[in-house]
Amino acid sequence: MRLGVHLPVADFGDGLPTATALRDYVLAARDTGFDTVAGNDHLRWRLPWLDGLGALAAVAADAGPLTLATTVALPVVRHPAVLASALTGLAALHPGPVVAGIGPGSGRADYAAVGVPFAERWSRFDAAARELRKLLADTGLPLWYASWGSQARLRALAADADGWIASGYNARPAQYAAARATLDGHLRAAGRDPAAFPDLIATVWLQVTDSAAEAERLLCDVLGPALGRDPADLGHLPVGPPEHCARVLTDYAAAGARRVLLWPLRDGIRQLRRCGEEVAPHLSR
Repeated sequence: MRLGVHLPVADFGDGLPTATALRDYVLAARDTGFDTVAGNDHLRWRLPWLDGLGALAAVAADAGPLTLATTVALPVVRHPAVLASALTGLAALHPGPVVAGIGPGSGRADYAAVGVPFAERWSRFDAAARELRKLLADTGLPLWYASWGSQARLRALAADADGWIASGYNARPAQYAAARATLDGHLRAAGRDPAAFPDLIATVWLQVTDSAAEAERLLCDVLGPALGRDPADLGHLPVGPPEHCARVLTDYAAAGARRVLLWPLRDGIRQLRRCGEEVAPHLSR
């Protein structure tokens, strides 16, 4: 299982990053052995948010061989033509691979901001995805679809997508494994080889801390309210001491996860280094 990182585009207490801070973060990710840098997409959120596509463009030259990924961009909210232009620009700026991850998103505020009914997000997404694929046909960019794991969406992406983006905070390892098994069945039914169909698990929030009080505070006072979730439902995330974080990621690896993208909640560069020094060695064993 490979590890990647999310750019710190949400303000969980450290403020929004500058271009220099983003560059330093990506260089630290490279030095620590992560292989992917991802940017999430919102127009509006519960906390201040830095545009994900803009943040990825800001680090494209520094990411080197790392994969850049949108996790995920919103073609309904942005419009397929606008998003296609941004993605092709990102691919031109970055010397390494780019994954165009897309989904409808789950934020009502994003849809309200552009006057699109939230209830129409899936039907509009299907049409927008088809249009985006046409617009990207000559670019060679792989188009991955996001899904939390419903039967209908797994069947749809097995037919059309180049990869699957699962949600770490919505899927414990066993849930990921069950969804992947379902997806593999749909892939076979569509005449596709499951072994050749990649996936990644995004938004796996991370904080390596030796303080149980800090871990509880981050889940109860920061992450839970930001996601609108009961903190009790977030205990499977790698927030806690190194041994707990390693056990969580080992469980995902045992469930068959191919790539997991970590998102430090605070003090990102130090967290990347702690993960590389205190968590990753346990995974290799």
